[in-house]
Amino acid sequence: MLRIFLIFAALLSMPQLAMAEEQIVNLGLTGTERGIYSVLIFIIAYGFVMAEEFTGLRKSKPVIIAAAIIWAHAAVLAAEAGVSTEALHEAFEFNLKEYAALMLFLLVAMTYINAMAERNVFEALRSWMIRKEFSYKQLFWITGIITFFLSAVADNLTSALLVGAVVLAVGKDNEKFVAIGFVNLVVAANAGGAFSPFGDITTLMVWQAGYAEFFDFFRLFIPSVVNYVIPAAFMYMAVPDEQPVATNEEAVILKPGAIQVCVLFLLTIVAAVSFKQVLHLPPFMGMMLGLGVLMVYGFRLKTLYSSGKDDEFDIFNKVRDAEWDTLFFFFGVVFAVGGLGYIGYLELISAGMYDGLGQTPANILVGIISAIVDNIPVMFAVLSMNLDMDLYQWLLVTLTAGTGGSLLSVGSAAGVALMGSSNHKYTFFSHIKWTPVIAIGYFASIFVHYLVNG
Repeated sequence: MLRIFLIFAALLSMPQLAMAEEQIVNLGLTGTERGIYSVLIFIIAYGFVMAEEFTGLRKSKPVIIAAAIIWAHAAVLAAEAGVSTEALHEAFEFNLKEYAALMLFLLVAMTYINAMAERNVFEALRSWMIRKEFSYKQLFWITGIITFFLSAVADNLTSALLVGAVVLAVGKDNEKFVAIGFVNLVVAANAGGAFSPFGDITTLMVWQAGYAEFFDFFRLFIPSVVNYVIPAAFMYMAVPDEQPVATNEEAVILKPGAIQVCVLFLLTIVAAVSFKQVLHLPPFMGMMLGLGVLMVYGFRLKTLYSSGKDDEFDIFNKVRDAEWDTLFFFFGVVFAVGGLGYIGYLELISAGMYDGLGQTPANILVGIISAIVDNIPVMFAVLSMNLDMDLYQWLLVTLTAGTGGSLLSVGSAAGVALMGSSNHKYTFFSHIKWTPVIAIGYFASIFVHYLVNG
């Protein structure tokens, strides 16, 4: 009891994290040897991230090491420049606050997705689609549309993998359908995640940073639809006009509590939005409230329905099975990019892109860069530049960063994951031949955004 009291007293006495309403002043030491070394370290680390498919080295490992080294260089540069320790800590804690808020939000969302998967929600959906014996052309649109809307609630990676299992199952005898179907899923997942803060980490980052309110993102719905439908219409003409081989797929039965867990997830989303819009608190508090309710309901499931150890619903197993590689990768990205920003590189890039090109061309370029470099570091870099943009421009960069990754198979987590699960039926080259029509959809969605929201 005494130990609990001491821990509670220590927590109360901890200084509040700086809210960083004022802009963090960078060092402006981009021309120093240490500054240049920091950039090289980040480039090398990100080279390992891009080569994950070939090396097998998880993407979180190199960026975590890079983040620590970059901040070590930043600390030495700050000391040499005579910057106070308090100012250094303020810059560091700003990154810590940003990461903590997003990490807790994503952890709850991932836990709910794992809980629904364990209750057979997604397996039942997959089983239903296979048993209906749709034609390849029907499945092309059905899987794409389901992925588009599913990725607005779950993340684009999870949505693409779940529906990708259906495409792979029904198209096991037709490699052409699998290749086109997976390209379709990548485009649909990225487009669907762009208009909802729950659909893509980059959209979530813009929302939590306060540059747009929750319902502002739904202005991107029509541009997102255009982004998906145009390339899908071209690809549809190449889909085989055949019927998949009939299978003896048995219906998957939902486990007890499956529907209730889905309802709790929707209520958790409502709570997150309410905490932000009504109470003006960070949305992760609403998500944590939903996690607490799921824990209590999980205890009820465990006591009422568990018939054995293998059938137990243990909420901490769902937390354990969260995508920790993604969460740690996000940690490394936030701190590595934050460290480079503190040295002064983000201000340098901002001057070159946004001051040199203008906001609209720069934001369009952000999406093209996202096809090569993961959109998470790109968007965090944009947010860290402290840009003075209106809502139209923030929605534009949300759209481009979210959908630009569709241009190449390596441009998004959905594409990389589907390449790994396709048994070589979906490759970099099978995707790139559709890049021209995906690019048409990309620029068409930007134009529609201008017409609708400009």
